[in-house]
Amino acid sequence: MTTEVLPEADLPVSDPRGSIETITLGCRLNLYESEAMRNLAEDAGLSNVVLVNTCAVTGEAVRQARQTIRRARKQKPDALIVVTGCAAQIDPGMFAAMPEVDRVIGNAEKAEPKTFVALAGGQTERVLVNDIMSVRETAGHLIDGVQDRARAYVQVQNGCDHRCTFCIIPFGRGNSRSVPAGEVVAMIGRLVAKGVPEVVLSGVDMTSWGADLPGQPTLGDLVQRILKLVPDLKRLRLSSVDAVEIDDTLFRLFAEEERMMPHLHLSLQHGADMILKRMKRRHTRDDAIQLAARLRAARPDIAFGADLIAGFPTETEAHFADSLALVDEVGLAFLHVFPFSPRPETPAARMPQLDKATIKARAALLRDKGQQALATYLDSQIGTTQTVLIERDGKGRLNSFAEIQVPGGQAGALIQARVTGRADGYLLGELV
Repeated sequence: MTTEVLPEADLPVSDPRGSIETITLGCRLNLYESEAMRNLAEDAGLSNVVLVNTCAVTGEAVRQARQTIRRARKQKPDALIVVTGCAAQIDPGMFAAMPEVDRVIGNAEKAEPKTFVALAGGQTERVLVNDIMSVRETAGHLIDGVQDRARAYVQVQNGCDHRCTFCIIPFGRGNSRSVPAGEVVAMIGRLVAKGVPEVVLSGVDMTSWGADLPGQPTLGDLVQRILKLVPDLKRLRLSSVDAVEIDDTLFRLFAEEERMMPHLHLSLQHGADMILKRMKRRHTRDDAIQLAARLRAARPDIAFGADLIAGFPTETEAHFADSLALVDEVGLAFLHVFPFSPRPETPAARMPQLDKATIKARAALLRDKGQQALATYLDSQIGTTQTVLIERDGKGRLNSFAEIQVPGGQAGALIQARVTGRADGYLLGELV
C-alpha cells in the first residue's frame, strides 16, 4: 500500500459546506472520494447528511473513526449519518452496531450515483456493502479532482494486488484497477483550463497503474502522455510510489522533465532486510538506497519522503537500528511513521508481537529522527532562490514539497522567493 497519508492524518478533515458535510480520515484518495460523494449527494438532492469516510490502515485509525462518528452525532442529532471507507468495507457490522450510525455503505457503493438516489428516497438497506474483490473498474470520471487554488489531486488507480503481511487495505479497496489514460488526460486538461497550476496523481498502488489495461502500459507511459498531451500543465507531481516498481520511462522523466516535480514519497516500510522479507515487501534495503542514489545523481534537487513502520513483529534492536540508519542512507527529508498495529486476519497479526511500550518508544525515536532529518534538509535550502507555489495565506511549497511562508504571496501563484530561514518544520522566505 503506497497511498499518501494526509498530513492531518491524526485528525479528521471536515468539510461542512451547505447541508452536506464530509468527514475524511486517512489518505488523499479518501479526500478525493469524499468530494465525489459530495457531488453525488448534491445531485441526488440529499440534505442534512454527514458522510464519514473512514480509514483502516491502523487500529488507531478505526478508533478515531468511531470517535468521530460519536462526535458528529452529538453535533448534528437530526442528521443522516452515513459511514463508508475502508474500515466500513472491512467491518460493516461494527459500524452498523453503533446507535449513532444510520447507514453503512461500501467503497464500491460510495462511487455509485444510484446509492445516493436511494439514500435521498430513504430506500437503502441499513448496510449496503458488497464484495470489493468483484469490482473491476475505478470510477475516475466522477470528478475532475480535489482542488484548491493551488493544486488538484487526481485519482488514476485504486486497489492493490499485493498482499503485504501487515496490510489490510486490499480488503477495503479490492484488487488493482486503473483509470484509462484517455480519461486521465481529459480530466487534467479540464483542470488546466480552469487555471490549476499543479496536478498530483494519486492511487493506492500507483506504480501498478496500467497492468489491467490493454497493452499493459506503465505509470511512466501515463506520465509521458500527460506531459505531451497537456502542454499547458505547469507542474506534475506523484503522491506516493513503490520504490521497486519505478519503470525506465518514469525514471527518465524525473531526470529530464522540468515539469515533473523533484519529490518522491516512497513506500519503504522498514530498513532491515529480514523484516522486509517478513512484511512480504518486494524490495531490499539496498534497492532503496541505490534508487535514491540514482535519482539524486540524475536530479540533484530531488527530495525524498517515506513511510516507515516501527515495532513490526520480531523486530529486534538491530532491525530497528537499520530503519534509523536508512533515514540517512536514503537521505529522507519527510517521514510518515506508523507504530505497528496488528490488523485482523493479516499474517502479521499472527506473528510474535512486541509489547506496546516498545512499539511506542521506537515510533517516538523514529519520529525524532525524522524531525532531525527534516531540519537538516530545510537548513540546506536557506540562502537559495526557489520557485514557490502559494497555497493560502502566504504559505506555499517548494518544488520539493517543503513548506515555506512567504508574506505577500497570492494563492495559486507561482513566485520566486529567497529562503531566509527556518521555523519549526517549515521555511521562511521573501519575494524576489
